[in-house]
Amino acid sequence: MPARRVLAVLLAALSGTAVAACGSDEDGGGDRAPRGPASATLRAELAKATNVDVSRFPQADGRTLRELADGLDGTGTTVGLATTIFPTPKPRLAFGVIDGENAFVYAPTVVYLARSENAKAIGPFPAPADLLVTDPPFRSRQAASEKDPFAAVYTAQVQAAQPGAYRVLVVSEVNGDLVGAPSQIEVIDPAKDPVVAPGEKAPAVETDTVASAGGDVASIDTRIPPSDLHDESLKDVLGRKPVALLFATPQLCQSRVCGPVVDIELQLKAKYGDRMAFIHQEVYVDNDLAKGLRPPLEAFGLPTEPWLFTIRRDGTVAARLEGSFGFRSFETAIRAAL
Repeated sequence: MPARRVLAVLLAALSGTAVAACGSDEDGGGDRAPRGPASATLRAELAKATNVDVSRFPQADGRTLRELADGLDGTGTTVGLATTIFPTPKPRLAFGVIDGENAFVYAPTVVYLARSENAKAIGPFPAPADLLVTDPPFRSRQAASEKDPFAAVYTAQVQAAQPGAYRVLVVSEVNGDLVGAPSQIEVIDPAKDPVVAPGEKAPAVETDTVASAGGDVASIDTRIPPSDLHDESLKDVLGRKPVALLFATPQLCQSRVCGPVVDIELQLKAKYGDRMAFIHQEVYVDNDLAKGLRPPLEAFGLPTEPWLFTIRRDGTVAARLEGSFGFRSFETAIRAAL
């Protein structure tokens, strides 16, 4: 598997700052502590970032990306993409934003696209923050803590009718000012997408279980502590009930986002586990990068990780998510399969 690029820009910019945590604005429910960072200021920023009013941002109105950028109050932010595969016609962009002081930015945010800086832009596309801190009982050692700085990832569903290179302008409203940061993506024809896509049949492969590992759960789960997401093999449940299948390696994940998404799966299993199977599949043979991928990843054509697939009862893929994703995206994918 090639070197991971998920959030690489942000991780490098943070120069070693721990970024395993993510958060959610959803109520924790019951008598459990609610998800989300302890800082009241950060909670307020996240609340605004999850609700985007596109009318507060410039409409493209035939302008180019350059003209839109020139009309902003400032720049200085940096975008790190958390996705690598962008098929037409509606690719998903997940990303983080940091400011000039290497702090994560949480603010209402939108995305504009164009074929070049001087081509007419389309947008704005809302990019609400997707929050990922789990309730305390579901947190692993590798994942979310209320003290961590990485509390959310932005997600936008954009429009790109034709394959090719696209320039991206991410604009955030920070303290009343509109600030922007550029990026670029390569949109591909779905026929060239190497990964199993929504609507296709999921491969009927064996995924690792506690039984197949002879009870050695540590050999099939690098999460600390191990989860209970290894009771069923995909091959045994495929076509019998809906499935949420997550490929991730909490301890070995180069992008540092695998731990949080496994924790989210564990928490959502507590909510939906009576309606579908929840499976976590580790990435590397014997949990050793040098030994290559485990067979289920090869069967799904995965070039990066983590990946989530939700699968309908009939065995077709309902939704897929790459890279960093939070409760809202994960739950939306689950509901698509039910």
